[in-house]
Amino acid sequence: MDAAAGAATPLLGPSIDDYLTADVPTCPPEATAGAIRSLLASRLWASANDVAVCRPDGPAGQRLVGLVPIERVLAAPDNARADALMDPDPPVVAPGVDQERAAWKAVRHGESSLAVVGADGRFHGLVPPTRFLAVLLHEHDEDLARLGGYLHSSEQARHASEEPIPRRLWHRLPWLILGLVGSAVAAWLVGGFEEQLALDVRLAFFVPGVVYMADAVGTQTEALVIRGLSVGVPIRRILRAEALTGLAVGTLLGALTYVAVLLALGSADLALAVALALLAACSVASVVAMALPWAIARTGRDPAFGSGPLATVVQDLLSLVIYFALATALVG
Repeated sequence: MDAAAGAATPLLGPSIDDYLTADVPTCPPEATAGAIRSLLASRLWASANDVAVCRPDGPAGQRLVGLVPIERVLAAPDNARADALMDPDPPVVAPGVDQERAAWKAVRHGESSLAVVGADGRFHGLVPPTRFLAVLLHEHDEDLARLGGYLHSSEQARHASEEPIPRRLWHRLPWLILGLVGSAVAAWLVGGFEEQLALDVRLAFFVPGVVYMADAVGTQTEALVIRGLSVGVPIRRILRAEALTGLAVGTLLGALTYVAVLLALGSADLALAVALALLAACSVASVVAMALPWAIARTGRDPAFGSGPLATVVQDLLSLVIYFALATALVG
């Protein structure tokens, strides 16, 4: 039986080559069941669920003729030949084939092992059943992850959820340090408008609101984009809709804010500045929240780690610039 049975099989990669083993018993077609049983007992095999029946093929190595399940070998009389016991048409795939296609081919064929045979007919090895389970579990998890919009690969998501503290720090700290730098830049930026704040302290009242609303709109868009990327939705399919949604949200929030500020403070100029700042900041935040996860994903990194802190920094700085620029221009 499979020597690795009972042990966890690592998930190695998307190709079936990563799961095969060449350390399997092989015999010629004329070998008897008694000789095969002696071969099986001669040493420990990586997998002995099936015996590969092969013919020598010169420099190309061995050419697969069929597979004999171990249960047939154990039940057969000593003089039964391998070519009489074997399945002459076992499931066979070429090297490099996608792991999911290979696994389902073996399952539908009803065999416990899958043979990997090159285009030249050379026998490369077998994929044992325990490794099939690893492949099918991996594909099942990935399909559920795609349906749930979790990540492109649930293996990656699980790894991110279960990784040790040093790895968590390694993945998160660079982005958070970038956020810390951004907050320092934001403080310097606000200080640059000290004169306007001194002339009208009411301008300071709306800084948190404008920044927060832009972040909130951006976070919603960012979550939708990351979910879309996880299920293979191209960014161009949601670009227009999300950009218009950000514009519509900003318009509605700006209109409500204009009325509220006008009624509360009686300043039409201040109300207009805050309303236009919300409109512009929310619209820009939607674009930033779409662009950054896409750009990070294009680099091969997980956008779930970096896009949040980076988008927050960029959105905050842009929101402050927009708000103070409008306040300076409109509030006398």
